[in-house]
Amino acid sequence: MTVDLDARRSRHSVTLRGVRIDYWQYSAASVDTQLSTAPAPRTLLVVHGFRGDHHGLERVVEQLPGLRVIMPDLPGFGTSAALIDAPHDVPAYGRFLADFMDALDLGTGTVLLGHSFGSIVTSHFVAEHPGKVRELILINPIAAPALEGPKGILSKLAEFYYLASARLPARAGNALLRSKTIVHLMSVTMAKSKDKALLRFIHQQHHAYFSLFADRDMLLQSFRASVGGTVRQVASQLTLPVLLIAGADDEIATLPTQYKLLELLPDAKLVVISAVGHLIHYETPVPAAGAIAAFLAQQPESSDVQPGQSR
Repeated sequence: MTVDLDARRSRHSVTLRGVRIDYWQYSAASVDTQLSTAPAPRTLLVVHGFRGDHHGLERVVEQLPGLRVIMPDLPGFGTSAALIDAPHDVPAYGRFLADFMDALDLGTGTVLLGHSFGSIVTSHFVAEHPGKVRELILINPIAAPALEGPKGILSKLAEFYYLASARLPARAGNALLRSKTIVHLMSVTMAKSKDKALLRFIHQQHHAYFSLFADRDMLLQSFRASVGGTVRQVASQLTLPVLLIAGADDEIATLPTQYKLLELLPDAKLVVISAVGHLIHYETPVPAAGAIAAFLAQQPESSDVQPGQSR
């Protein structure tokens, strides 16, 4: 199983506050602009989840050929450097997004998408910067604190795991964090598919990219941010159109919490995908992309033109 994006993908980097950030741009499928009266493609800015990087969302991007997509590796993850002037928490990641959008001259017509931990980062960013983007899309959104509910004990065990890894001698701590056995266990726990080829692909992706982080301290900081923050905290401030895409069998961002979140959002729609948990981006990219395309098609056309584009 592969992702066919070579014709659309290009790698770039930008330095923000002394930190090198790597990002990938996926151009919209080419059209004959002389014959077509279609508007310029929308720009989708994507923020990945905890311990992920840009690779995780590529199966969704593959199904959205009509959009220009930009996906950075968050500071400290993938191949991006860690922050040097702030802890790796939700406010700092929000400042990073503001700097990143300004550096790339991304206008107010931008669509913002966050997956899992990325849903916390993007929702808090939008609450802090109203009018900065036009629509917000949240996949597997974190609607309730991870330490609440029946899965709270697992979150507490995970916190102990990251804390112990940070306090052990460097060699032992890094070995524990990058343990193939533990990464595989995390992967197996989240996956719901019975398709053997797809499961192999998911496990390969997690083994290849789940351990790409800058250092133990930033990983602990990010983990604490991921279990301490929620979209619910800022829901009433998200007055722009919001799309929630949830997995019916998600044990991390459970379905009842998604319906409660929906009630708190002023202008939102919830799409539930059956037979999938917290890995919508890997297991059900086609219905996820379909929901995104349908949502954006329903939004009023804007006169906003992205920098570098023309009507």
